[in-house]
Amino acid sequence: MMLARVADSLYWMGRYVERAEHMCRLSDVMLNATLDRTEAASQVARIVLAAVGDNDPAKANAPYDAALSLALDREDGGSITTSLARARENARQVRDQITTETWERLNLIYLRVTGPGAAKQFADGSSAFLHDIIADLHLFKGAADATMSHGEGWRFLLLGVHLERAQLIGRLLEVCFGDRRRPLTDHFALTSLLRMSCALEPYLRRYTADVRPELILEFLMFDEDFPRSIRFSTARIEEHLSAASRYVDASKAGPERLAGRLKARLQYADVENMELVGAGALLSTVLDECQAIHTAIYDTFVAYSLEMRLPA
Repeated sequence: MMLARVADSLYWMGRYVERAEHMCRLSDVMLNATLDRTEAASQVARIVLAAVGDNDPAKANAPYDAALSLALDREDGGSITTSLARARENARQVRDQITTETWERLNLIYLRVTGPGAAKQFADGSSAFLHDIIADLHLFKGAADATMSHGEGWRFLLLGVHLERAQLIGRLLEVCFGDRRRPLTDHFALTSLLRMSCALEPYLRRYTADVRPELILEFLMFDEDFPRSIRFSTARIEEHLSAASRYVDASKAGPERLAGRLKARLQYADVENMELVGAGALLSTVLDECQAIHTAIYDTFVAYSLEMRLPA
C-alpha cells in the first residue's frame, strides 16, 4: 500500500497540472476573442472570468490584464504560475516515485513561467507563450504515461487529472448553460466555448458545422470517446478508484462507489429528453458529486484514522 503522503502528492500534482493547462486555454481563447472587439468577444471574457470564479465585470473590459494575471500572478491561487509551482513542489516531495523524464519536463515548465523573462515573453507574444506551456504540459503527461509504471502512483496522478478536468469542464458548462433564463446562444461565444474545452475539431467531426448549444452540451457532458467530456473523465475516475480500492478494507472504501454512481448517472442519462434550460440542475449535481468523491478520496486514502489501518 502506498504511503498516504505519496498518494496525496501525486493526486495534487495531477490536479495542478490539469488546472494550469485549462487556465492557459481559457486565457488564450479570451485574448484571441478580443481581437474582434465585439459584444460577443466581451461575453467570452465574462465567461472566462466567471469560470475561474471572478465575477468583477470591470475586468472583462481589460482582457489582456486579466489574462496576464491568470498567467503570471503569484498571489493568485488559481493562476498558471501558482498551479505549476504547486505541481512542481508536490513532484519534488515524491521525486523517487516519478521518472527523470517526468520530473525534468515539469521542472522546465516551472522555470519557463517563473523566470525573469516570463513577463516580457508574455508581452511579446501572449498566444505563443500560452501555446508553448500547453505543449509542454502535453509532453509532461506523455512522459508520465510512457515512462512511469502503471501502478498505484500513476493511478493517483491520473485520478487527480480527471477529477480536476471533470470539475473544470463542469464549471465552464454551468457558467454557459446553468442560467435557464439566459443560456448561451451566440455562435461566436459557442465556438469559443468549444475552443476552451479543446473540443472544436472533435465536435465538428461529430456534428459538422451545426454549432448548437444543446449539441455542445451533449458532447461535452455525455460523449464517451472524447477525453475532455465529463462522462469520459468520470469513467476514468471510477476505473482508477476501483483499482486503488483493492488495497482498502471493503467496509471502509467509499470513493469508488460514489464514482460508480456518477459514472452511471451520466452513462444512462436521458440525453434526448434533457432540455437545455434544465441542464443547470444536472451540472450542479455532477459538481457536487465530484466534490463528494474528492472528500471521500481524502477520508479513505489520505486523512484516514489510525484505527482503520492498524490491527486492534
